[in-house]
Amino acid sequence: MDDHFSPQEIAAMVQPDRVHRDAYASPVIFDLEMERIFGRTWLLLGHDSQIPNPGDYFTTVMGRQPVIAVRQNDGGVRVLYNRCAHRGPMLCSLAKGSVREFTCPYHGWVYGLDGNLVSVPVPGGYAGENDPRSKKMGMIPVPRLELYRGFIFASLADTGQSLKQFLGPVISSFDDLVDRAPEGVVEIAGGIARHAYNGNWKFMLENHLDGLHPRYVHASSVAAANAQDDNKATDGAGEIAVRQMRQNGAPNELWENIGLWASENGHGFLADYHDDEKLVKYSDDPVHLEYRRRMEAVHGPERTREILTLMRWNTIVYPNVSFMSQFGQLRILRPVSVDRSVVETYVFRLKGAPEEMLHRSVAFANVVNGSGSPVLTDDLEVYERTQTGLHTDGNPWVDYARGAGRDIDDGAMQRGATGTSEIAIRNQFAAWREYMVADHAQRPGVAAQ
Repeated sequence: MDDHFSPQEIAAMVQPDRVHRDAYASPVIFDLEMERIFGRTWLLLGHDSQIPNPGDYFTTVMGRQPVIAVRQNDGGVRVLYNRCAHRGPMLCSLAKGSVREFTCPYHGWVYGLDGNLVSVPVPGGYAGENDPRSKKMGMIPVPRLELYRGFIFASLADTGQSLKQFLGPVISSFDDLVDRAPEGVVEIAGGIARHAYNGNWKFMLENHLDGLHPRYVHASSVAAANAQDDNKATDGAGEIAVRQMRQNGAPNELWENIGLWASENGHGFLADYHDDEKLVKYSDDPVHLEYRRRMEAVHGPERTREILTLMRWNTIVYPNVSFMSQFGQLRILRPVSVDRSVVETYVFRLKGAPEEMLHRSVAFANVVNGSGSPVLTDDLEVYERTQTGLHTDGNPWVDYARGAGRDIDDGAMQRGATGTSEIAIRNQFAAWREYMVADHAQRPGVAAQ
């Protein structure tokens, strides 16, 4: 295996209808991805509801950089590198917590919530450039930070597109999620579920906009759902989950006619898919009737209808987010190695909605997206089989030609000619190639144009 790839070799990996397997299987390529993609673009870190009070924090990783997101005394949010300026230890090892200040476990240096150095033991031992009173000795903030409707994005690049430029049309999916809350605010609730799989990070992003795989990959869960006794009572979430699994087994003609869109920077979404009356205005379920009443009290009947009948399914924000605005579910992807990935799943409470809706969202997440679910486990099995298969001898190329040449211009986005087009994968790799070969000194953080 090569220990070096030139820009020309990397660019040649991505062809109009295929990509070389090294893009998934080479540790060298993975290292470059951490530098040139995860080290340059905007990454979603979490939501400000995770840190409601001054001193509340959570830790995460941006590519390979450990960082801390912390609520400030003035109510703002800062994202700081998780490192002491003295000898380098991580200051926080817990996933979350609340502090008045950060104290280094090695030599006791103390930092404020803003990252500025507050005190050091025996300060007389330092002088000159190492004087702890120098602002150079504080915790360093990441170069760029922006919030959109509570979602915390950060970038390790000093310059590049603004967050809104980066998100482009898919920003509407965040609006869709938050607009479903009667109070116009969502918050993470119900805990955070984590799972890992032995496969490349790109598999998940590709799979969540793949309209051909459900009836084949999820054949076992479709069979289980079809065997469900409809005469037995089940709660709203269980019923919706069963219907969703049954729809996965729908004829290919249905999947051909769903909507699949792709936009710049590798983003995209699947829409016009889930036509389930439990989720829209026609529902006679008491919880949904009360929810609709609360929505109409704020927005009026017409705007409420517009919000609740928008059928946005999976949205991908490349390179680290997949979410279902219609169901209040979001997943953040964290690559660990070329063949190991960690996924964190979040569920949102819609503020002002009946509390029972949160319970149903959590139940739905467990049935459909949980690591013990009959759905996600199918996907994880395929990811791992694919990673293994890509290391075998034979054809070195991975095909994504389905629908190629028939994509449709749709304003700011491209639409697949059919719902089973592989336009989303082609779009993701167009962004991948641009990130990987761009002149980073001149064009940091800019993906496919």
